[in-house]
Amino acid sequence: MSVAGLRRAARASVSGLPSQFWWLWTSTLVNRLGGFVATFMALYLTLDRGYSASYAGLVAALHGLGGVVSSLGAGVMTDRLGRRPTMLIAQTSTALSVAVLGFMVHPVAIAGVAFVVGMASNASRPAVQAMMADIVRPEDRVRAFSLNYWAINLGFAVSSAGAGFVAEYSYLAGFLGEAVMTLACAVVVFLKVPETRPEKAAAVGPAGGGGGVEEEVRLSTVLRDGRFMSVVGLSFVIALIFQQGYVGLPVAMGSDGFSSSDFGTAVAVNGVLIVVLQIPVTRFIEHRDPRRLLVVSSLLAGYGFGLTAFAGSVGAYALTICVWTVAEIVNSPIQSSLVVRLSPARGRGRYQGMYTMSWAVAALIAPLMSGVVIDRFGPKWLWGTCAVLGTVAALGYGLLMRNLPASDAVAAAGGRPGPVAEEDGVDAGAGAPAERTA
Repeated sequence: MSVAGLRRAARASVSGLPSQFWWLWTSTLVNRLGGFVATFMALYLTLDRGYSASYAGLVAALHGLGGVVSSLGAGVMTDRLGRRPTMLIAQTSTALSVAVLGFMVHPVAIAGVAFVVGMASNASRPAVQAMMADIVRPEDRVRAFSLNYWAINLGFAVSSAGAGFVAEYSYLAGFLGEAVMTLACAVVVFLKVPETRPEKAAAVGPAGGGGGVEEEVRLSTVLRDGRFMSVVGLSFVIALIFQQGYVGLPVAMGSDGFSSSDFGTAVAVNGVLIVVLQIPVTRFIEHRDPRRLLVVSSLLAGYGFGLTAFAGSVGAYALTICVWTVAEIVNSPIQSSLVVRLSPARGRGRYQGMYTMSWAVAALIAPLMSGVVIDRFGPKWLWGTCAVLGTVAALGYGLLMRNLPASDAVAAAGGRPGPVAEEDGVDAGAGAPAERTA
């Protein structure tokens, strides 16, 4: 493609999205540029503080548990207080708790504050996702979620490299740097991002007239929503697979005699590919049938990790990472858009909180899963398990969406609307949010 063609493609990828989205996107990028704790916590505790690997694992688990606990609470806050207040509270709390964590020396204090950091840092995610759904047109959501995911990975790639140099100088500087960047993210939200929570709509009475106030969506409503909870379950399976790239893969490579730098070289392919391919791949898949994309991406994820069983060199590991990275690039924006489509506008916070929790729980279980399987059966069994899980997810997505006509399926994942287009705030009843009436 020529330079002019690349410019046209880039303009098409970013055009048509509201300015509010770009301020939200900027806040996401700023937040990820400051990432330090999640990446360097284990090294900080073992190398700088001299604690054991078991204690570092406990702290990481508590950090993840904090994210699980805050997911649903943040979802409720998003719907009741609003998207903007929830983000500001979460980001300010994250900045303060990260700064405090850098000064903690007692093991109990470190563990306790790490739990708080996990709660605070995860609490903004349902609000960000709900706000993005509020301000972006349904047909642009795949593109918007893809651009946001690209910002997350771009920020992570830059921060990981920069934080590595900072850590050589001072771990405390890394903690304080993340606190400052997170606070800067809150400032961007405070100054540039207005509230987007839909106002309560008048309920429609039996005769079609106004009949009071729209009933609030409760967590029990989310749990009774069979189709959505099926998506949450499948999301958990997919997350469990992808987590192995950061918990199972380094252990397996280490047991095969590879160094930490070898793992770093191989896994860097993931970030580079996402930064390079996320936008062009999204342009390719944006208006294609999401049913096939979700099935294919699930198979690529499962069998991409499954191929790791045959890897014997850093280059071979890097090739397997290429396979499951493509799955990640395709799956993330499509699945995020599907979650939004299945969520009633007044309950997006709770629905996003439940969806966020599936990833947080996977982050807790994945290390236990990889450790038990590798210790008892060996790494090849872990990669075989991933292949099985990918197949299960593919079958699940196929069964879940098989009754949807192709046009409605595209609309469900945020592509071109089907025969009945979505109108935000006028979704079908919360008990069956995926249904549309003529």
